[in-house]
Amino acid sequence: MSLLRYPEYKDSGVEWLGEVPKHWEVLRLKRVATVQTGVAKGKDNTGRETINVPYLRVANVQDGYLDLDEVSVIEIPVEDLPRYSLKYGDVLMNEGGDFDKLGRGHVWRCEIEPCIHQNHVFAVRPVSISADWLNLFTSTGYAQFYFMSRSKQSTNLASISSSNIVELPVLMPSPEEQSKIAAFLDFETASLSALIAEQERLIELLKEKRQAVISHAVTKGLDPNVPMKDSGIEWLGEVPAHWEVLKFQRCVFVAEGQVNPEQSPYKEMILIAPNHIESNTGRIISLETAEEQGAESGKYLCKQGDVIYCKIRPALRKVCIAPQDSLCSADMYPLRPFQGLNNGFLCWFLLSEQFSMQAILESDRVAMPKINRESLKELPITFPPFEEQTSITSFLNSETAKIDELITEAQRAIELLKERRSALISAAVTGQIDVRGWTKPEAV
Repeated sequence: MSLLRYPEYKDSGVEWLGEVPKHWEVLRLKRVATVQTGVAKGKDNTGRETINVPYLRVANVQDGYLDLDEVSVIEIPVEDLPRYSLKYGDVLMNEGGDFDKLGRGHVWRCEIEPCIHQNHVFAVRPVSISADWLNLFTSTGYAQFYFMSRSKQSTNLASISSSNIVELPVLMPSPEEQSKIAAFLDFETASLSALIAEQERLIELLKEKRQAVISHAVTKGLDPNVPMKDSGIEWLGEVPAHWEVLKFQRCVFVAEGQVNPEQSPYKEMILIAPNHIESNTGRIISLETAEEQGAESGKYLCKQGDVIYCKIRPALRKVCIAPQDSLCSADMYPLRPFQGLNNGFLCWFLLSEQFSMQAILESDRVAMPKINRESLKELPITFPPFEEQTSITSFLNSETAKIDELITEAQRAIELLKERRSALISAAVTGQIDVRGWTKPEAV
């Protein structure tokens, strides 16, 4: 695909936009659209006739699509419904949140009727501009730069006001040209989006393979010809005939007793919490001291080599090996293998599908979604000879590293494809390429 620039350009008058095609207009958003703010939660409706209405939150408004799987309902006065109701063609834009959420949005097509929006989602209502064109323009890096430069920012968070939104400079080619650019981008980005979807599916398959390799190795071993026996445990099934199956309490010590992380020497120690561990991989993704985290209340003391296991159900597959003497949060158990159990083997077993599913079942038996100490001690673990544990650990370290590298390559490919798609959209929508002569290729 070879596209030329427009024959003539002019200064847009906006530093971050630079030059634009000579015949394009540059108008403030308030000239071509209105901005409707949303409803705030927690208002007192005593004495007023109310109605329950679906409403959109920031989580529903994704970048380029709407996630309507879980739509909340809010009670508002009947008289307020017209004020907050969304209309077909409204361009939804997020007021803030994480940096990547700022200004992201999508065109509302009345997927739910009626529906309103919360105060952290703006409904930008086109007056003399195409909704699709406005949505295209606000998705560009140029618009995102404007939003960031006008936003209030704190650590990893940003928000922008409606008064700043309406001052956004918007490029305005003719309606015919807008349609041509939109058609060009629909066609050209479709192939890029398909390639992204392929890579995302590849990542899912690789993750499934990774999980299968772990689960098979710690429950069936590495020798496909070894005689098998019934483990006597339904969720474990058959295991190698020469392996033992023991309760956790016979080979794993679950550390007890907490220390005060505000006191020396504990405040200088690394404190590992669930957010420091990557799900399903056993990898630590960041390290901070207790003092750096402003840690309070009791924490467990972990020895170097202890296996740290998250007991909270949503993160039951967050496991790691303590890289040094450290602390772990009260949401985690320090597990110390003994009786000839390899800490690497224990770590991989905790990440297996069989154990994870059983741990989730155990967590359902208590009021809080977590596996308690007593239940953990009673769970079974496969127990190969120590040399075989070491071989399995080495095998899994090697095989998962290969799979992880393939996942990383696929993630890099996705980032490059997204960058290419974003650059193409920005170039077309800001007039850096002239697509007026483009025609859709004939289907082969």
